[in-house]
This record gives sequence, structure tokens and C-alpha cells, in this order.
Amino acid sequence: MPGAGVPRSATPPPGRPGAVAGSETLPGTHPLPTGPDAGPGPAVGPAPRAAGPQRYDPWAAPGAPAGPVAPYGPGPWEPEPDPASRRPRPAALVVGALVVALVAGGVGGVVGVQLERGGSFSEVRLPQASGQERVSQPGTVAAIAEGALPGVVTLYSSGGGAGGTGTGFVLDDEGHILTNEHVVRPARDGGRIQVSFHNGDAVRAELVGSDSGYDLAVVKVTGVSGLSSLPLGDSDAVRVGDSVVAIGSPFDLDGTVTAGIISAVDRPITAGGEGDGSDISYVNALQTDAPINPGNSGGPLVDDSGRVIGINSAIRTPGGADADGESRGGSVGLGFAIPVNQAKRIAEELINTGVATHPVLGVKLDLGFTGNGALVGSSSSESGVLADGPGARAGIRDGDVITAVDGSRVRSSDELIVKVRSHRPGDVLEITLERDGDERTVSVELGRATSE
Repeated sequence: MPGAGVPRSATPPPGRPGAVAGSETLPGTHPLPTGPDAGPGPAVGPAPRAAGPQRYDPWAAPGAPAGPVAPYGPGPWEPEPDPASRRPRPAALVVGALVVALVAGGVGGVVGVQLERGGSFSEVRLPQASGQERVSQPGTVAAIAEGALPGVVTLYSSGGGAGGTGTGFVLDDEGHILTNEHVVRPARDGGRIQVSFHNGDAVRAELVGSDSGYDLAVVKVTGVSGLSSLPLGDSDAVRVGDSVVAIGSPFDLDGTVTAGIISAVDRPITAGGEGDGSDISYVNALQTDAPINPGNSGGPLVDDSGRVIGINSAIRTPGGADADGESRGGSVGLGFAIPVNQAKRIAEELINTGVATHPVLGVKLDLGFTGNGALVGSSSSESGVLADGPGARAGIRDGDVITAVDGSRVRSSDELIVKVRSHRPGDVLEITLERDGDERTVSVELGRATSE
């Protein structure tokens, strides 16, 4: 059929010389000679046996008898089969390939199942370093976290339709816990406070006392054993550049550890100010770049020895802070902590008496003054200097502008309040002031006031 298969060839197939295409040579016979030179031949029948078949030997000497013809093919005088007949048929190739493929696939499947289920063949094992023998080196963040985390708690307060979440840390074996006032504010009027420990235990807590002016509060848990209190350090010894670690529950993610440095000290900040502004807190704060976020409030800021040097309380963001002194926008590396030396005094007073005392200068300040310093005076007709108060006894008058405390510059009324609040009642301060264009310095012994 034209175009199908391989075209047939008219060339005689390979075989004995003289074979004609289409002729057939049977075993035990000689082919009949053909052509014009063929003479009379013997009658058709079996050929007489000779000493052996002869063949032409081109290398033999002239006239030498030809050597015997070696048998070829499968047997004596059997013609060599047509090479084309040795080629495997296409159908046989296809069937063979299918059989091989099926067998190989079956074997591969069995091997794969065996590897997956039993693992009896060789398994791939990737090298991996072992961390079981790792020991945290003292002073590292890992070592600080291991020591401090058991003493850090998460607080949940609720009451009056409001709620709050923050952090605190254990002060002693009696169950006292220090935190920010704004964390427990919803529970001040008979609300509920729950404390969750690092191991997952959760118990009720009672409010011992709070002070909005310092933004500090103490709560107490009972019936809890194995409390891990955190050691307190010395915030007066802190220097810019010191390494610190902040621990807390930002966005309710308890046990979060962040690290940074002290980026500034004696940073005057104010926070709060709900309602009439009576709850504004004034803090001469430690500034840190350790990430602090909403929920970190009340948590410890610890040094490289694991000692608490501050209580994380506020952050600054481009959008400003909310009523609690925190921004819902998250940290940008400007966090502020109440120095622990100040917090320790307030905590002791709250535990011992339920209230905290404030140092007072005995003067009123004009909060609307925009000049450099703090103007003594009142917007009403009353005097800005309290009669028989510490300021009056030191000789401070209405209209005086206070520009420094103990040699530290004062640029606003808030800064003066912060600097005074950072001291204890009874401390003596050197106050620099301007009066009628003249500068003078007076000594003032701070008075005492009790928080409401």
C-alpha cells in the first residue's frame, strides 16, 4: 500500500552468492546453474557426495585446489537466514515494553510503600545540632529571661463596664504584686482583678492601694505557693547605654521578652489626664528603645543582672498617647519606665498604709505660662504661694519664675512638678528663680501630702 511501512527493495538479500530473489534453497541440495554458460547438468535429484564443498580462495596459489567451504548458518548447507527476519516485530516490542513498565512500576510501588511504612530500606537522616546541653551564659538576654519570667504576671481588671489588661511582677513571698495604676483602674470601685502566672495558673487578686499621681498600684494574691519575686536594683546608678530587657504581655501576648538599652535618663513625662485631669501622672522617667507596646504597662525593666530598675509605663508614638499614657499604634523605640527607686517607696507606703505620700513645694503654678521656666502664680485672685508652706518659708513669691532645681534646668511647669515628685518628703532642694530680672537661689525643704 503506497506510503505505508517501508518500501520493498529489489536488491537480493544477503546470502550465498548466486541466490536469486524469491528462490528457495532447501537443505541438502545445490542450486541449479542458470545463465547462457550453463551446460547440461545432472538430473534433478540429490547431488552426489563429494569430498566436501569447494569454494574459491582468492589467496590460494594458481592451480591449487580450493579449500573446503566451512559450513555457515545453523547447519550444513543451510542458507543464512534473512537478516530482516531477525528484527523483532513492532507488536512484540510494544508488548515487551509494557511488561517491563508494569513490572518496574509494581516493584517501585512495593519499595516506596516499604520505605514509607516500615523504613526497612536506607533512610535519609539530615544532620542537626543538639541544643539539649546548652547553658545560658550570665548576663545574656536568655539568662535574664529565664530568671525573671517566673516572677512576671499578666493582670486582667474589670468593673463599671470597663476592662484593662497589663503586666505586673511579684514583690515578695506574701503575694504582693506591683503594676501601673491605670492597669487596675477599672477595678477600683469593687471590680474584679485576675492574675495569670507564667506557668498558666490564674487566681483572684485584691487591690491593696493605688496612686494615680505616680501611676503605681499594688495588688495581692493569697493561697499561692512557690512565688518567685524579682530583685530590685538601683535606678540612680543607671547610665545611658546600659543594656536592659523589658518583659510583659503586649497585646495580651504574655511572657514577651524584648531587649534594648537605656537611651536617656531623667526624662520628664506626663501621662493620663482623664476627666478633670486629677489623675495625671508625673514621672522623671528612664527612656529605653526596648520595644514596649500596649499591655507591657506595669511590667519590669531589668538590667543585665536581672534586677528591676524600672516599671514600664508609657510609650511615645507620632500619633501621641491615649488616656492611659499608651498609644495603640505600637512602639517606635521610645518607651518610658518609672525609676524603681521611686516605685519602691510608693509600693512600701501602699503596702503598709494603703496610701502614698507626695513631696510638695507649697506653691501653685500658672499652667498657661509659655515662657522659659515655671511661673509661680494663680489665675484666680488667690496667691500662688501657700501660706506657711515650704515655698513661703523659703521666701518664694508670686511672680517668681523657677528656672532650675539642684542645678538641673526647668523649662516648664510640668518639668518642675516631675522633678519635685522624684524626691521624698523632707528632702531639701536648691531652687533657682528669677525675680524682677535678677537670679537668686533659695533652699526649700519639701513638705508632705497624702494621695486621695
